Amino acid sequence: MRQPPDPIVVAANQSHPKGLYLLFFTEMWERFSYYGMRAIFMLFMVQALFMSDRDASNVYGSYTGLVYLTPLLGGYISDRFWGNRRSILVGGLLMAIGQFLLFFSASLITDSGQSAAAISAMWAGLTFLIIGNGFFKPNISTMVGQLYPANDPRIDRAFTIFYMGINLGALFSPLVCGGLGDTGNIFDFKWGFLAAGIGMLMGTLTFELLKNKYLVHDDGTPVGMPKQKMDMQTILTILGSVAFIFVLLNFKTWFRSEIDLIGYLIYGAMIAMPIVIFSDKSLVKEEKQRISVIFILAFFVIFFWACFEQAGASLTLFADRQTDRHIGGWEMPASYFQSVNPIFIIALAPLFSMLWGFLGKRGMEPSSPLKMALGLALLALGYVVIAFGVHGVDPSAKISMWWLITLYGLHTMGELCLSPIGLSMVSKLAPVRLSSLLMGTWFLANAAANKFAGTLSALIPPSADDIEAGIVEKIPNFFGFEIDNLFSFFLVFIALSGTAAILLLAIHRWLQKRMHGVN
Repeated sequence: MRQPPDPIVVAANQSHPKGLYLLFFTEMWERFSYYGMRAIFMLFMVQALFMSDRDASNVYGSYTGLVYLTPLLGGYISDRFWGNRRSILVGGLLMAIGQFLLFFSASLITDSGQSAAAISAMWAGLTFLIIGNGFFKPNISTMVGQLYPANDPRIDRAFTIFYMGINLGALFSPLVCGGLGDTGNIFDFKWGFLAAGIGMLMGTLTFELLKNKYLVHDDGTPVGMPKQKMDMQTILTILGSVAFIFVLLNFKTWFRSEIDLIGYLIYGAMIAMPIVIFSDKSLVKEEKQRISVIFILAFFVIFFWACFEQAGASLTLFADRQTDRHIGGWEMPASYFQSVNPIFIIALAPLFSMLWGFLGKRGMEPSSPLKMALGLALLALGYVVIAFGVHGVDPSAKISMWWLITLYGLHTMGELCLSPIGLSMVSKLAPVRLSSLLMGTWFLANAAANKFAGTLSALIPPSADDIEAGIVEKIPNFFGFEIDNLFSFFLVFIALSGTAAILLLAIHRWLQKRMHGVN
């Protein structure tokens, strides 16, 4: 009698459900919207809103930091009340509104100085983007896994396809939004934000129109958590969160204060989290040791992403001011450099995947802490390259774009070393009863890193034009180290990422022991 086929083999030979490609398309447009806005946002603040480098960097850090915090709230509301589908719809629409508010902000600018109306519209746009991201981001990824039965071998390949959508969105958005908005004319920024808003709206409406057709299981039941009833307390929580974030973003402007409330909020939560978790008396020794690894690696992750995320902040200003962007008779927009990282990701990710697989089969694959140390070292090496490129160069001179492209190549390699580490590691190390809280810790670390990135970007030395115009308030310094040129500026990142790499390399075996068999 013939045996029935192994269900795992059958699953492996099945094609992917069509719903995967709907989620791919939706996420691609969301990333198009995010990275398109990110490519021109710093330039918009400095050139069109006449913000100082320092103020623009701090706004950038606060925005990207809060973007990593709100998925905690959005995930909670989705799980308890709205379900995945409604959360994606609401989140997508809120982000589209946010981009259109930035378009409105860029339509209000003048060439004679700061416009209070334009800045207020910008704060409103950022608020909608932050809240919308909180609802959208944790749910779109979750639905990919929900398309498949448990232990289906197609899931890993499904996420590979899904992440390709992320990279395609990140690749093309700076070219489109930057091409429309970063033209050298400050009145064109609005077209870049409009393109980002249209992209977000296209993705959201496509999802809404096709979800009932393609996001269903074989038995016809919808994929995703069903929506539950909303109570007044939850509605007030959402409205209160919107108001709270809007006040946070406007605090310095309204109250003429130098107090960084957003920084205190994020860093304070990061410090409080281990205190809260380790106060749980039910934790046994092995659990405590595994949890300690999560917190230690989260600490190092802050340094990695704080240095890496200069791409959207200080490195964008560097590309604009001190990089020779001419190709023949055409000058490439500074925002186009935001596409370099996804190009390298698409080119190098298969090679790194093959490398880890090759080493894994021979029992030689590095542990997660060692991969992270290698990623930090490559990050530091990228800054060594750019520091060498600017060393001794006059502030008014421009260097070859290949210095910056080489930096992005090394940083991408560092990112690919770090990519296996993250939520998957947390899920393996965290006790089941604390998994959500420890997932929140990882999001907090990323929020702290992005906020710190803005703080570091604010250290960028004055441009040659500012020096010539005599509008330099004071020379930035970092713990007493004066940063009066770009070489000194990049030394800060070499020191931070290089020191972190050396420390992590020194303790990686000790961390591996505390992981108790988890790799």
